[in-house]
Amino acid sequence: MTIYKSTFPDVPLSEATITQRVFENIDPKMTVLIDGPTGRKCTGAQFIQDVKSLAGGLEARGWGAGKTIALMAPNIPEFCALFHASAWAGGTVTTINPTYTAPEVNHQLEDAGAEVLITIAMFADIAKEAIKGTRINDIVIIDEAPAGMIPLDDLRGPPMDAQTPVDVASHVVVLPYSSGTTGLPKGVMLTHQNLVVNVDQILAVTGLAGARETTVAFLPFFHIYGLQVLQNVYMAAGGCLVTMPRFDLELFLSLIEAHKTPKLWIVPPVALALAKHPMVDKYDLSCLEQVNSAAAPLGADVAEAISQRLGTHATQAYGMTELSPASHVSPFGKGKLGASGAALPNTECRIVDTQTLKDTAPGQEGELWVRGPQVMAGYLNNPEATRESIVENGWLRTGDIARIDGDSFVYITDRLKELIKYKGFQVAPAELEAALVSHPDILDAAVIGVPDDESGEVPAAFIVIAQHREALSLEDVQSYLSQRLAPYKQVHLLNVVEAIPKSASGKILRRVLRDPPTT
Repeated sequence: MTIYKSTFPDVPLSEATITQRVFENIDPKMTVLIDGPTGRKCTGAQFIQDVKSLAGGLEARGWGAGKTIALMAPNIPEFCALFHASAWAGGTVTTINPTYTAPEVNHQLEDAGAEVLITIAMFADIAKEAIKGTRINDIVIIDEAPAGMIPLDDLRGPPMDAQTPVDVASHVVVLPYSSGTTGLPKGVMLTHQNLVVNVDQILAVTGLAGARETTVAFLPFFHIYGLQVLQNVYMAAGGCLVTMPRFDLELFLSLIEAHKTPKLWIVPPVALALAKHPMVDKYDLSCLEQVNSAAAPLGADVAEAISQRLGTHATQAYGMTELSPASHVSPFGKGKLGASGAALPNTECRIVDTQTLKDTAPGQEGELWVRGPQVMAGYLNNPEATRESIVENGWLRTGDIARIDGDSFVYITDRLKELIKYKGFQVAPAELEAALVSHPDILDAAVIGVPDDESGEVPAAFIVIAQHREALSLEDVQSYLSQRLAPYKQVHLLNVVEAIPKSASGKILRRVLRDPPTT
């Protein structure tokens, strides 16, 4: 067995909860949260008080210790307070994508066993529809609450001064949903220890520890990248977050200039904009020291273009929801073009042949397996999927094909899994296919990812239509899907075919769709 161990010293495992870890370095007098569009500010003291008051309110209403709350909101300061209020009260948060449709929200609420849904007025109608058939009776609204819903201020209660005791190694504090390597979205069980050790791993090799830096947080907090690398890491480092409820390039650039942010954490589509968009030249971005991209591989040419244009380091990191999320970063802003970073402290890797499941020779490609204290506890309500993902002695199969060089940098070269990565979001072909075949005029369907310069990949559908239907346009299909799935899961390309290629066991032969036989 060939094990590639991190070249950095291990960080100790902590007995702290994630909220205790975040509180540890907060300066009560310093501004720790700024609402980007309005400039509204929150000091460290206000944040801590807000967390404790909301924790007391959750406990008083029976939504505290041992309960799961659903949080469906954009990046606003209240998101951070609510997440940590639940954690402080001994509860669990399931974070929900605000662009989800009611059926998608309903599935997550039911699967996670949520007791209450907290959202904003914009999503009140979807929330009302989504809670039908679940155990939820109450919806809390962060801003102006419609009739019959609970205003956030009414949720506040007597401050809970102390952390509700939990077993940090086993208590699941957050349940983000991920498609894993295949299939429909599953709840990823992440413990306090998972989150805390990953915060400490990241701080140990990024130069953020003690720096009290400010950064712009547009990466959604409902996604583990935004939740951990921005919200928890920066606050645990005593820093400040400037929140953006949605990405807008002009606002993003103006906030970087105004707040003089030294480091950015982005995804490839934003990297492409920084490299090529003419608007970038209108802003003074000389404050930037490092632009770090993750969630999907970044082309070496784009990274080089950013470095040349902005005079900064353009680096990459690697992770997944099941890794809390990071396993590799470019240490202290020093990366290699095309590489996704080096292993974090406490992290071990293997490169395994996908056919034999034996380790490959050094320098050769194979599936990346990762082991460390940041590996998830498993998938909620899905022991079979857990066993398929976490194998022999705690190794997590990432589903990504990679190689590791002599300096311990990992290069992601391909993807074993079928997951499509659209602008950093995970799109499961199986979920899209299920929605497509529910159309009365679609007999069969298959979905693959097609490379796209702006988005990384876009979903392309192959469909077999009923004989009575002469044609079915891309617009027809998009209109149908828009009522059932979030916008990022939308089909961008459509091919009408006579049959979907399948194996003898009935599995879709996606490689045939990607590389059709020549005639």
